[in-house]
Amino acid sequence: MPFVDTSALRPVERLPGWRGRYFHSERLTLAHYDFVRGASIREHYHPQEEIYEVVEGELEITVDGVSETVRRGVVAIIPSSARHSVRALTDGQVIVVDSPRRPEFE
Repeated sequence: MPFVDTSALRPVERLPGWRGRYFHSERLTLAHYDFVRGASIREHYHPQEEIYEVVEGELEITVDGVSETVRRGVVAIIPSSARHSVRALTDGQVIVVDSPRRPEFE
């Protein structure tokens, strides 16, 4: 499957205010999220490296106790097993990439 029409994927609300469309390659999991202001992802960690690229809006992402506002043009790279949390400062959209693949999102 070399091409994916993300608009044809069924959105899933994994957490309140986070509606994602998920797809996978052999080694990656990708999510296209729509988020709403005030939505959050509690502090957690996982073995996958994770990248957040904001398409629209702003997120506050905290990695190992260091917070940064992430907006278009700023990418957050979260190392494997790093504690991190996310808070939506506005409504918006973000692409999240996990490597290796996240089987719990299939």
